[in-house]
Amino acid sequence: MPWNENNYPVSMKNLPVAIRNKAIEIANAILEDGHTDEGIAIATGISRAKDWVKNHRSARKR
Repeated sequence: MPWNENNYPVSMKNLPVAIRNKAIEIANAILEDGHTDEGIAIATGISRAKDWVKNHRSARKR
């Protein structure tokens, strides 16, 4: 089930918007690649989104 900014897993509800949107994008991509475990897609999406936002912000400061 693809998620969006209005319909996303409960575990993403307290994330900052930038991280949540990126986590949704990543989790959807993982599921589109054929992985069927939504729990792993969600956890991976959140983890990678946090890293992406951290790295993206530090790159803008350079």
